[in-house]
Amino acid sequence: MMRASLALAALPLALSACMTAPAPVEGLSAPGAPQASCDATEAQQFVGRTATASLGQEILDMTNSRSLRWGPPDSMFTMDYRADRVNVMYDQKSAITRIYCG
Repeated sequence: MMRASLALAALPLALSACMTAPAPVEGLSAPGAPQASCDATEAQQFVGRTATASLGQEILDMTNSRSLRWGPPDSMFTMDYRADRVNVMYDQKSAITRIYCG
């Protein structure tokens, strides 16, 4: 019983690691409408900088993406490709190491 309680208590923390920044409501499109397309070219200027929420928002805006996925060190990710998502990978010291779309 104690183990089940601990597992349930840890579940929100584990799930929060998989969260992405929510898309703004006005950015949503109707079915069949062209999707937003990420372009991470300009965002490469942030490689080497410290990963912060405000910098993440700036990257999200600059890349024309609908969502941002943070990539903590030593983490595994799904291989699903999303043209409207930017991925920001960072190291143990929170320095951004890679920014790419997908």
